[in-house]
Amino acid sequence: MELSPYQIIAPLISVIALLYAWNLVLRQKKSVLEALLWTLFWGGVTLIALFPWILGYLSVLTGIKDQVNAIFVTAIGILFFTVFYLVMRVEELEQRLTKVVRAVALREAGLEKETEESKESKESKE
Repeated sequence: MELSPYQIIAPLISVIALLYAWNLVLRQKKSVLEALLWTLFWGGVTLIALFPWILGYLSVLTGIKDQVNAIFVTAIGILFFTVFYLVMRVEELEQRLTKVVRAVALREAGLEKETEESKESKESKE
């Protein structure tokens, strides 16, 4: 079996990307789920590069006769999933940021201490 340059370069790039992703997990900069998704994606790239006949199964699985169209439909589906995941993460970060901003604003206005002091004074009266 003679390998094309793409069949050599794509798996090498995949290995580098996977090492980088799992290095980020070890340094606690990325979650394990993100690294697993990254592994799934780059593993797919490697499989398609080394075994292009797998695309025939993808076209049968999706019901699309042309292999190139099957790739595009699958890629668009993956992109929609990725965008949905990112939107969920952004919303979560916005909620966390809102909580932090509220806490800082209350602390700077002195209201946070006042509420703590009022709780203490109520407890001491009882």
